[in-house]
Amino acid sequence: MQLIYILIGAALLIMVSIGAFLIGVAKANKQTEKKVGDAKTHVQKILAEGEKNAEAKKREILIEAKEEIHKSKVDLERDLKERRSDILRMEKRILQKEENIEKKLDSLEQKEEHLNKKVRKIEEREKEATELLHKQLEKLEKIAGLSIEEAKNYMLSLLEDEMKHEKVVVLREYESKIKEEAEQLSQTIVATAIQKCAPDFVAESTVSVVALPNDEMKGRIIGREGRNIRTLETMTGIDIIIDDTPEAVVLSGFDPIRREIARIALEKLIQDGRIHPARIEEMVNKARKEVENTIKKTGDQAAFDAGVFGLHPELIKLIGRLRYRTSYGQNILKHSLEVASLAAVMAAELNIDVKTAKRAGLLHDIGKAVDFEMEGSHVTIGGNIAKKYKENEIIINAIMSHHGDVEPTNVISMLIQAADAISAARPGARRETLEAYVKRIEKLEEIADSFDGIEKSYAVQAGREIRIMVKPDELSDDDIVLKCREIVKKIEDELDYPGQIKVNVIRETRVTEFAK
Repeated sequence: MQLIYILIGAALLIMVSIGAFLIGVAKANKQTEKKVGDAKTHVQKILAEGEKNAEAKKREILIEAKEEIHKSKVDLERDLKERRSDILRMEKRILQKEENIEKKLDSLEQKEEHLNKKVRKIEEREKEATELLHKQLEKLEKIAGLSIEEAKNYMLSLLEDEMKHEKVVVLREYESKIKEEAEQLSQTIVATAIQKCAPDFVAESTVSVVALPNDEMKGRIIGREGRNIRTLETMTGIDIIIDDTPEAVVLSGFDPIRREIARIALEKLIQDGRIHPARIEEMVNKARKEVENTIKKTGDQAAFDAGVFGLHPELIKLIGRLRYRTSYGQNILKHSLEVASLAAVMAAELNIDVKTAKRAGLLHDIGKAVDFEMEGSHVTIGGNIAKKYKENEIIINAIMSHHGDVEPTNVISMLIQAADAISAARPGARRETLEAYVKRIEKLEEIADSFDGIEKSYAVQAGREIRIMVKPDELSDDDIVLKCREIVKKIEDELDYPGQIKVNVIRETRVTEFAK
């Protein structure tokens, strides 16, 4: 029973609490509504004040804009007035200029009319002169018996003959003068050079002969079943010819350095007496080192003898290799020393760089040291070698141009050409094969016979001179002067030859009568 009372009391308490809460909430809502109304009233007041302020600002801005517009309008009107006054002034000037132009045009029209009258008079006179000229030409044609074209051609032919004669006269005068001066100077220089440079000449060949103490040594060189001679040929690359020649063995090969190695090795083997493959290999290696040392010493000595210093070590070795190289039987190292000496003497006579002339002369045939090992002419190979070892452009051009493959660009290159020709062309300097000699003679006569008006040509003095007979009815005395120069030019362009070739053109007129 008590529990029920307690539950009822609790329920009543809860209901009272809920009612008190609801009453508080209602009061709070009323207070909130009041605050919201106050806030709306405040906002409406602020908006009203803002609208009043905006309206006042708007009126101020409108007033300022009107004032600015008025000011701009005043400025614009002032500018317009100034421009109108300027335009009026310009219009006045233009009107004045137009008046002046009209006056000038009137004056020009008067002058043009006057000039037209003069032109008409001139045309009339020109017409009269043309008619008079035609009449005179007709009279001249009747008197001379020639038409205008025939007279023109006749006068042109006379003028051409006269000009050709004058040309030949001038050429002869200049040629005789230049030849006289050049011959005196060149003879002095060349004679001085040759007198100061007269090296010995030694002809060499492509074979070497090794003397034997007795013929029994031939069998020992051949060895059992030919093993010794095969080893020696394989190691050196040289053909060893053992024939019936008493007490001698012939070594044959195109490479002179290999041939020299084979010669030294074979001589050492003969002295030693022990000949077998192992000993042959040892002696060939020793001979190779000996030849390399000889090449270096020879190159050093050649550079010293020529007075050329500062050469690259590889160039020194290549110069030494020239000792074993020949051309037409002439030793190339001695030829190079001779060219260096000749070039130096001529350079001294002409007051140009003697050291450079010596250097170019010593190196001009450097390509022949390796031309049998590389593709190309010795001129091209030599130029590439000089470039590789940083020689200057004068030296390179002298090497490249000494046979006329390229144009010489300096005096040194021309001196090297001359010195090379002197060294090669002096008596006894070189041997020439019969076949090459005959071909050169035939080519020389063929070049001369290829020109019009040539009757016959004869190569004489071992190809140093050619005598050409012309047809006198086809070529005049003046014509043969020009023809001789053309033949010389063609020989220089198409034929390779040492020294120089004298060209004699002969015109002979014969008159034959019989007395009866």
